[in-house]
Amino acid sequence: MNAADSKNTAGLVVGVDVGGTFTDLFVLDEAAGTARIVKVPSTRGEEARGFMNGVQRVADSAAAIATIVHGTTVGTNALLERKVAKTGILTTRGFRDVLEMRRRDRPQTWGLRGSFVPVVPRQLRREVDERVLADGSIHTPVDLDQVREQARALLAEGCEAVCVFFINTYANPENERRAVAEVRALWPNAHVTSASEVLPEIREFERCSTATLNAALQPVVGNYLERLEGDLRAQGFAGELLVVQSNGGVMSRATAGELPVRTALSGPAAGVIACAEIARAAGFPNAITGDMGGTSFDVSLIANGEAALAAQTAIEFGMVIRSPMIQIETIGAGGGSIASVDASGMLQVGPESAGSVPGPACYGRGNTRPTVTDANVLLGRIAADRPLGGGLLAALDAGKAREAIAEHVAQPLGLEVHAAAEAILTVANARMAGAIRLVSIERGHDPRRFAYMPFGGGGALHVCAMMREVGVATGIVPRYPGVTSALGCVIADMRHDAVQTLNQPLDALDVEGLQRRVAELAAGCQQRLDSSGVRFDAVREVIALDMLYAGQTHTLPVLLRDAGALTREAIRVAFEEAYAAAFGRVLDGIAIRVMNLRYARIGVRPKFDLAVLAPEGEGSVAPLGTQRVFHEGRWHEATRYARLALPVGTRIAGPAILEQADTTVWLEPGFEAEVDAFGNLLVRAA
Repeated sequence: MNAADSKNTAGLVVGVDVGGTFTDLFVLDEAAGTARIVKVPSTRGEEARGFMNGVQRVADSAAAIATIVHGTTVGTNALLERKVAKTGILTTRGFRDVLEMRRRDRPQTWGLRGSFVPVVPRQLRREVDERVLADGSIHTPVDLDQVREQARALLAEGCEAVCVFFINTYANPENERRAVAEVRALWPNAHVTSASEVLPEIREFERCSTATLNAALQPVVGNYLERLEGDLRAQGFAGELLVVQSNGGVMSRATAGELPVRTALSGPAAGVIACAEIARAAGFPNAITGDMGGTSFDVSLIANGEAALAAQTAIEFGMVIRSPMIQIETIGAGGGSIASVDASGMLQVGPESAGSVPGPACYGRGNTRPTVTDANVLLGRIAADRPLGGGLLAALDAGKAREAIAEHVAQPLGLEVHAAAEAILTVANARMAGAIRLVSIERGHDPRRFAYMPFGGGGALHVCAMMREVGVATGIVPRYPGVTSALGCVIADMRHDAVQTLNQPLDALDVEGLQRRVAELAAGCQQRLDSSGVRFDAVREVIALDMLYAGQTHTLPVLLRDAGALTREAIRVAFEEAYAAAFGRVLDGIAIRVMNLRYARIGVRPKFDLAVLAPEGEGSVAPLGTQRVFHEGRWHEATRYARLALPVGTRIAGPAILEQADTTVWLEPGFEAEVDAFGNLLVRAA
């Protein structure tokens, strides 16, 4: 269960999550029934180097590894930093500005100013003659001579990737299919995206945006994964390299290179999947997760053991991706979030962050502004003499944390420095609690019926505060909070989603045609599962319809039990049940419309017994000593423990600090924690 375990056991399964500060690896030895963690510094801009450094610490040879599952932020960072490939668009004449017009929204709701720079500038958005009508009939056949001419013009402009996006291809993709074939024949690489292949769904902006971002990411993500796999093969790796998708499933390296837009929330999604599995095993099918890293706090909700999925997200204003993904709310409240006093004398925390470089003031790397981590260090919740990350960062400088808080918060507010540090944490906790309420109360869930599960490097420092703020009865701190996303990579199933717009009244629905569409989508998704080379314990499918009453704008997802439920009456009953559950009533006498068919095929990967995470042997409950902690205006003597040494069944009463390589748990006075059979800490009010 530790890094001293033998590195030479064959058949290892390794989950790798590349973060801004650390690259985390979770190593599962299925044969021996053991698990361990590895942390190495990330190399920003050269993510593959940090990745390979971690792999070299897993085993003497990469040949000992059977499967590597990678949660990557390469695509997300490329979009946020606009470091994507130079991309062109070929589109229907008259529609070159769809990407820029969006939904006629703006960055700030109030005010007259705002700007938006599309990923593809106007001169690289070229038009050709073609037109398909909304009913699928071809009004104007595509002019292939124009397609070839404009494609060559984009190449002459230096474009590395291209997206072909024609209007109404969800109804009939024939024109686009013919154009894409011509472009692929003359394009010098494989970076040609067809919008109808990526998203055959109604609504032109969402389809255009998703497909264009996919094209822009293909060279970035594809080349990164290709180089990574090449480096692994050179080290003797002969297994499968898989990549986590935003929907919480995994896909093959080849599919990730083809559809990189589906990796947009890869890392955070893996963490939520791990939390769902751990919470379910611990007896808590309903849980709220809180991933606190250096820059952000990501919150998600798990109901009945399943993570909530969203149909789309925006990586940044105007950069919309419509693809199933785990519903995650993000705020700028991480360990590196900077505290400041604004012109009105109000204390603010975040969203600006010190990041990993230079990092909080206590890192001693040149930052002089206070952060959440500095407040935790000054108040004694993080021992300044204990290196972070198991020795990857030097001991912290509490003096620099004190200076930063005194200058930027305590003096402007007229507070004693420790009161100022506690004020920083109070504001940060209030912001994080607001994010938890957003995914729970504001969506009709009572948080008191859920457990709260913090992970990430900083989450466990605030577990008791979140329980107090929101009213949650149980907190679950997983065995390795700082590497939960890497653990999720190992747990996640392979999943492929598909969508097809139908846009038909229910009373006139072509049921046989619908059944054929389901069979076609199932075959396409199964082909992707088969091509991965991965063994599955089972394969299951999810069939759903987006439906609404005639005259409504927004659809309601309606889950169908199986393909045998594809009859008009069964669909009507399922819709009315879903509508009544969502809105409390149904609307009699109004026609029902079926807008989209959604399909998911899931290859269930072999699961390991989470009990391998539990502490082995007799362990130790001997304290490491005590530490003075400032809490609620006064000092407390908190007992320090080595968290991973605590045996199953151990109960610890607060105030206490439980330390491990990847995180610190702060147990407030009035709370107690128990080690369960899976190595989790179950935190409750005493």
